[in-house]
Amino acid sequence: MAFTVRLLLLLIASLFLVPESLLAQNNDGKVAVGAFLVATAGNSSSWLSPSGDFAFGFRQLENSDLFLLSVWYAKIPDKTIVWFANGDSHAAVAKGSVVNLTAESGLVLTSPQGVQLWRSEYPSGVVAFGVVNDTGNFVLQDGKSETLWETFNNPTHTVLPGQDIEKGGKLWSQQSQTNFSKGKFQLRMQDDGNLVLVTINLPTEFANQPYYASDTTGDLNSSTAGTKLEFNSLGYMYVLRENGEKFNIKDATRVSATTFYLRATLNFDGVFALYSHPKSYTDNNVSWSLVWSVPDNICSMTIEAGLGVCGYNSICTLQNQRPTCKCLTNYSLQDPSHPYGNCPDFTQGCEEDDLTVTKDLYEVVMLTNTDWATSYYMRLNPSTSESCNQSCFGDCMCAVAIFRAGYCWKKKLPLSNGRQDGKLNTQAFIKVRKGNFTVPVPQLPNQDDKKRKNQTTLIRIGPALLGTSVFVNLMLSAIVFLGFFFIYRKKHIRPTSNQHVWDSNLHAFSYEELLKATNGFNEELGKGAFGVVYKGILQIFSGVQVAVKKLRFVSQDSEKEFKAELNIIGRLMITHHKNLVRLVGYCDEEQERLLVYEFLSNGTLANYLFADTRPGWRQRIDVAYGVARGLQYLHEECSTQIIHCDIKPQNILLDDYYNARIADFGLAKLLMMNQSRTRTAIRGTKGYVAPEWFRNMPITTKVDVYSFGVVLLEVICCRRSVEMENISEERAILTNWVYDCYLEGVLDAVVDYEVEALNEKTTLERFIMVALWCIQEDPSLRPTMRKVMYMLEGVVEVHVPPSPSPYSRTG
Repeated sequence: MAFTVRLLLLLIASLFLVPESLLAQNNDGKVAVGAFLVATAGNSSSWLSPSGDFAFGFRQLENSDLFLLSVWYAKIPDKTIVWFANGDSHAAVAKGSVVNLTAESGLVLTSPQGVQLWRSEYPSGVVAFGVVNDTGNFVLQDGKSETLWETFNNPTHTVLPGQDIEKGGKLWSQQSQTNFSKGKFQLRMQDDGNLVLVTINLPTEFANQPYYASDTTGDLNSSTAGTKLEFNSLGYMYVLRENGEKFNIKDATRVSATTFYLRATLNFDGVFALYSHPKSYTDNNVSWSLVWSVPDNICSMTIEAGLGVCGYNSICTLQNQRPTCKCLTNYSLQDPSHPYGNCPDFTQGCEEDDLTVTKDLYEVVMLTNTDWATSYYMRLNPSTSESCNQSCFGDCMCAVAIFRAGYCWKKKLPLSNGRQDGKLNTQAFIKVRKGNFTVPVPQLPNQDDKKRKNQTTLIRIGPALLGTSVFVNLMLSAIVFLGFFFIYRKKHIRPTSNQHVWDSNLHAFSYEELLKATNGFNEELGKGAFGVVYKGILQIFSGVQVAVKKLRFVSQDSEKEFKAELNIIGRLMITHHKNLVRLVGYCDEEQERLLVYEFLSNGTLANYLFADTRPGWRQRIDVAYGVARGLQYLHEECSTQIIHCDIKPQNILLDDYYNARIADFGLAKLLMMNQSRTRTAIRGTKGYVAPEWFRNMPITTKVDVYSFGVVLLEVICCRRSVEMENISEERAILTNWVYDCYLEGVLDAVVDYEVEALNEKTTLERFIMVALWCIQEDPSLRPTMRKVMYMLEGVVEVHVPPSPSPYSRTG
């Protein structure tokens, strides 16, 4: 009976409960220490300013299960975000994430699993309370109401009235409309007093030359140098000089901050703009209005090094003061989800150096008032429009020729800073592939001679037939007919593998050509289960360096499969994906099977990772991204799915700029099952092989995901997946040791106490978690490569991984 009464009283009391987040906040905007917010839909996930204009808390992203710890306009239907946490890495967090207001660390953001994702950083002090101000500033204060930390001093992409950007301060753009991770544009208040807009070569903070500058660096005595960017409470924005003068960012009609909400945002497309929204209208029919923006035309800004607003090979146009990017007709973005990304290559390489082939495969598209401001390698003067066009068409290096006022600029891929503007007054001659084409496979020298003789005979017989008697014509016709009959019959009796014409851009080499190119297969670059790789120089292609792989154990029975798969790869290579090693050609002659790849100067990832000198952390991160992008393309984005089956550091090469390039893609599919074995009848290499190979399970793209997970751990740790010498037994198997370190929270040991990596501990932990998900024994638990990319980039929350080997490990 007593228990029933207590339960009844508890139920009655629960009717009067309100969320703790509201109990923790007074109507003066103050938030007590100990208060917390949980990322769930509803009003309980935010704290309001006294007027209710601004909210601080978790804001659910549109069409997503992810949330952003942020400050936003609470009374406007679109809830415009003006500040957000954790922009350095994965800004968006999962449902169930928590932010606590603590006395020792201020704001602490944790994942649903309790992993710390972000916290407010300040030198010292004990937090007494937080305050959500009507200015949109969230402030942490001590017992004397002194400010310890505030969002205004830690801006992200937006400044509000009353907020200043001091020297050394900066704004970051976000990556896209929906991705709040750091983008490639930055506004900087430099130490010399100049306010600039720059592009950043991510993932570093190296800045290219400004595409906008206030020119407030001052004179010799520095009295006119800028001191800070001010956005005062009345809505004026200017650079304040040391002598008190004000340099207005833009001469425009002022909008009152009394009757309008105002914000200045560095947009994800690089435009810095001031917007206004009437405070009296908060329905869906009223949106933000543009007051002014800089630069006036971002498409016309040339970034001397690096990209402009649009990706490589694309064209920027201005619409309503904002840039849009497009590819050439019949071409689409490499990543449709990234509208400001790269367009594919659309022209030839110098392996197609024959003008006759060029005429068969290529045509010229002419666009007016279009230019790619950089990438030119030759200027012709004087020139005409026609000679400019012809000069580019006959030059295998040339992708585009720009003609203007008697000058011709020849440009090569990749093209950057593309724009279309009526003021350019240019003609752009763009060399593109025809819609349908075939590449004639070169014949052996003796076959070429016979072909030329036959062609010569036809040319000479034609006029002869026209100038002789009917009887003689009949006799000559019979002779020609019999000649063609025996030639045709002979070809069918003695077939050769070089008489095929494929719909691809691969070049067919004779064995003699490759024997000569490699100097008798003299200089060995490496070897593996599939064969030996030799360095070669193709004199017929102006001395281009190549890597020639001689395949082992290719039987005649596999000839049909070999050709079919090469056809697929040939189609695939038309796009020249930047993270794949380009297959230039092949040799398919009698028992010889050889593949010809482009030569990459910096060798294999294995040599790079396992050398005496440890590569830098950021460089290794870039490599991981590159491998992931290449695999995602093979699995999901090319017309025919390719499962690599042998991802390992030896099959990943590095180009001149240390970009990761996957080699041998599709090669495993070219060979018979028993030709790519290690010690078992599987495809792959010991240490990188997914468990399903041993269990008679279906082989899917998840085998590549497993191998990528192992490689990712090697990239993180700079050590091989299996090491038996000079190492303790518990550390011998990398995957097992890393998981143990993860469980024990000793990730510093994983990177051998590398300072650069430990300075980015959130990224380090995220990458390790992604790797552990990739190497799960159960293939269904492994993510796809697309999701791997999202997790690596921080777009998707990475949950705590289970034990990778639950069937073979205890605990």
